[in-house]
Amino acid sequence: MKRIYISCTFALMLLLTCSLVQANAKDTKEPKLRKGYGRMDLKTSPAGYPLIVDGKDYGVTYNPAKSIDLPAGTHTVEVLFPNRRWTQQINILAGKRNCVCLNYTTRIITRPCPYPVSVSAPAVVDDGDVITYSSDVAYGGTQPLNYTWTVSPPSARILSGAGTNTITVDSTGLGRQKVTAILVVDDGSGDPTCRQMAQASVDVTPPPPLKPPIRKFDEFPSVAFDDDKARLDNLAIELQNSPDSTGYLFVYAGKTSRVGQADRLGARTLDYLVNTRGLDSRRIVIVNGGYRETDYYEFWLVPQGAEPPQPSPTVQPGEIRPAPERTPRRTRRNSRRR
Repeated sequence: MKRIYISCTFALMLLLTCSLVQANAKDTKEPKLRKGYGRMDLKTSPAGYPLIVDGKDYGVTYNPAKSIDLPAGTHTVEVLFPNRRWTQQINILAGKRNCVCLNYTTRIITRPCPYPVSVSAPAVVDDGDVITYSSDVAYGGTQPLNYTWTVSPPSARILSGAGTNTITVDSTGLGRQKVTAILVVDDGSGDPTCRQMAQASVDVTPPPPLKPPIRKFDEFPSVAFDDDKARLDNLAIELQNSPDSTGYLFVYAGKTSRVGQADRLGARTLDYLVNTRGLDSRRIVIVNGGYRETDYYEFWLVPQGAEPPQPSPTVQPGEIRPAPERTPRRTRRNSRRR
């Protein structure tokens, strides 16, 4: 009589969120995770099998995945396949996404050895994700099986599961590489046909390049233009020594300054840096920053590709008391003659 064994292949990956910064930046928007929660995405192929988490009914499995938000910690996940219950303890990490992929197949086996072995894993993960490799062994014998795992490259590190049918591997620092897990299974009998091997490989996507940091170079109140020029000279030298940076200059008017004061100071500053100091005007950004207690400058150095800074006014519009416009000297003389 033929023995019928039901087998289930399983793979789990934990996606960074992202982020979640949210998770990794994706094209589709996902609900934001609550603090202290992680997200489990579970799918089966085929779909439609009962899903139980921590003893609670979560309906049936989907394909594409069904998303479930769970508190950080270890949770018991069960999928009820025909004639077999798949159970796994899954550690949910706060702010991480956990992807469970299960393939359900039926195999007919007439003798214990040889037996089919498969290893499942996600196709692609992000650098820093925890990869779970899970094996499915349709063994018809009675002897306990031995599981021996080997992972490559050498810098890949097994986090848990050595000696069991499932391992987790840290992918941190392995961007642009392929992480391969090889499993050797034997029943200890010494029979070569009872020693089987399988493997799975995962491509690791490198993290996005870090944006270079911006730097506040100088800030000071504007009292006299001669004093301002000394500070502008220092900025010009720094920009000449940093050819990949742009100078952002926030100009603030004082709350009692004349109307248009910030724009006048900005135009004077740009003229000095370009026509006197010889800087390329494309490397200088003058921004009217609003109002502070007195006329004020902020100088920032922004490397190429970095997010530019934002102005930080300290005086609200209702506090502004602009000084009256000066009457031209000739007009005053003419008025006295009249």
